[in-house]
Amino acid sequence: MASYNPKDLSTSLLHSYLLSAVAPRPIAFASTMDTNGLPNLSPFSFFNVFSANPPILIFSPARRVRDNTIKHTLENVEATKEVVINVVNYDIVQQMSLTSTEYPKGTNEFEKAGLTMVASDIVKPFRVAESPIQLECKVNEIVKLGTEGGAGNLVICEVVKLHISEDVLNTDQTVNQEALDLVARAGGSYYSRAKKGFFEIPKPLQKMGIGVDNMPDHVKNSMILTGNNLGMLANVEALPSKEEVDQFVSDISERYPDIKTRSHREKHKLARNYLSFGDVKSAWKLLLS
Repeated sequence: MASYNPKDLSTSLLHSYLLSAVAPRPIAFASTMDTNGLPNLSPFSFFNVFSANPPILIFSPARRVRDNTIKHTLENVEATKEVVINVVNYDIVQQMSLTSTEYPKGTNEFEKAGLTMVASDIVKPFRVAESPIQLECKVNEIVKLGTEGGAGNLVICEVVKLHISEDVLNTDQTVNQEALDLVARAGGSYYSRAKKGFFEIPKPLQKMGIGVDNMPDHVKNSMILTGNNLGMLANVEALPSKEEVDQFVSDISERYPDIKTRSHREKHKLARNYLSFGDVKSAWKLLLS
């Protein structure tokens, strides 16, 4: 067995070991607002519930390892002392992952990920309408664990209002865990689905995805493509060129000779098939044909 002294490891390697060892971890999909009223949405897997009376959640936006800067979420909760914790289920996991992209300050991640903002009842930050459980919270305390890259900041939140979708409630008002279908974070690019086990999502932090807001209207407003489909399509750096689309159409001409004249609905169904195999490039070429 390999053994290490944490002080002998680089912060990035120690971080990797810890995240792989302590897994799967629940995800706090934290919605905040800055002092100018601009929304922010970001996921954190350093998170859990720690008390029921009072109802206390804690999540930790760590200082960035690469440059020792702090995240917009931490700036916002320090300034406003409010946050909404939205749970993440399988239906929105791709969109959640997309919001972890390091977009510039002031970017609305709700729009980037194609998620719906819903006004909260008590706090100012918006709730994620697609999340089956949303927890409005007041921030009681922020405990800074260090000043170097990788240091956590424990945001201790008190739940002041809960919102639970009736779709995940049993007749006795308890939560149906199978219907809730939560996902959790593991090491590297791996996630865990409560009902299915591990699966993998490419990390959007490696590039700047175009976002759902930059998609053609017929795609982002599709009645066929799911939220996860949109999350996958939004995580490309650029749309394929006309030349690439024309070449793709030529390549599939024998199988789909009338592809250019097919309706958006028909193309969306075909694109969804490509996405089911992880072929995002072909899906986009088909959608733009």
